[in-house]
Amino acid sequence: MKTKLIGLGLLAAVIVAAALYAVISQNQAVTEINGYVGGEKIGLLDDDEVQDLLRSRYHLVIDYTKAGSIEMIGADLEGRDFLFPSNQTALELYEQAHGSPMRSEIVFNTPIVLYTRQEVAQAMQEIGLVREQDGVQYVDVEKLAGLIEDGVSWAEIGLPQLYGNVAVSTTDPSKSNSGNMFAGLLANALAGGVAEEEDLPDLLPRLKDVFGKLGYMESSSADLFDQFLKTGMGAKPLIAGYESQLLEFAVEEPETWEQLSSDVVMLYPVPTVWSSHVFIALDEAGSAGIDALLDEDVQRLAWEKHGFRTGVYGTPSDEAHFGVPGVALDLTQVSPMPGAGVMEEIIAALE
Repeated sequence: MKTKLIGLGLLAAVIVAAALYAVISQNQAVTEINGYVGGEKIGLLDDDEVQDLLRSRYHLVIDYTKAGSIEMIGADLEGRDFLFPSNQTALELYEQAHGSPMRSEIVFNTPIVLYTRQEVAQAMQEIGLVREQDGVQYVDVEKLAGLIEDGVSWAEIGLPQLYGNVAVSTTDPSKSNSGNMFAGLLANALAGGVAEEEDLPDLLPRLKDVFGKLGYMESSSADLFDQFLKTGMGAKPLIAGYESQLLEFAVEEPETWEQLSSDVVMLYPVPTVWSSHVFIALDEAGSAGIDALLDEDVQRLAWEKHGFRTGVYGTPSDEAHFGVPGVALDLTQVSPMPGAGVMEEIIAALE
């Protein structure tokens, strides 16, 4: 009888302790941090599973305002706890303007890619601009830059139904990361290697000429990708974006993706550049965001649902679950971006 009473007492103690823990956990203050975020990461931050993990494990809510990666560096930072741009150039520009942040960390990576339609990709293959290897399609950036600079028309490469000259629609490089990184890729191609300070007198007029022909440019990568999907081949035959955008779209909109999957083609530039999504903590509260986003389950969701390559899921051996053909397992032909000083001059010239 005594043993039974002791057992019941222990059980009661465990139940009380569990109840107290639950109450304490529920009542523990949740910290809300606020900052600027590139539009391509909004799907991740709005993900209910991600939000639940951040709240339950880290007692954290991440609020944000959408802004281009370059645009946010010059924005009003009063009351902001963090910046979450999409490249390390933004971090270097921040450091030049404000000094070292409290903390910074690369949280996700995704390569820059080009998106087009099947008919355009086929025409590009026929002229040797695009090649396919192991089911992955690659585009030669130097050859593409030559066509753009020479003013070659779509009709001249076998696409008379398209208006105007060969071009890559991109976001505004003075505001948004994907446009900024494509400008860096183009600068490298025109320079015949990583563009440096001494290349700029020749490069800047050529880059201004190329981007000057593009007309209106979106300030957000997410908006550009959305327009590409909605407006069809005639409006935007070829755009620059992130690999993660199509992978995320296929997961979030499976029925729509099923309708588009036979037409939309992802091309990996040769060489490409990595877009490194760096979280810049401006204060102690913002620093908590880095720890939360590096959580292993958050990193898993970032890959499985949103297509970001992470430290844990950097090699997409399970890429088949997206249902997107032509995802590259490994990227070996990757170029560094021009240095921050060179990119700053390029950005200024293209404003």
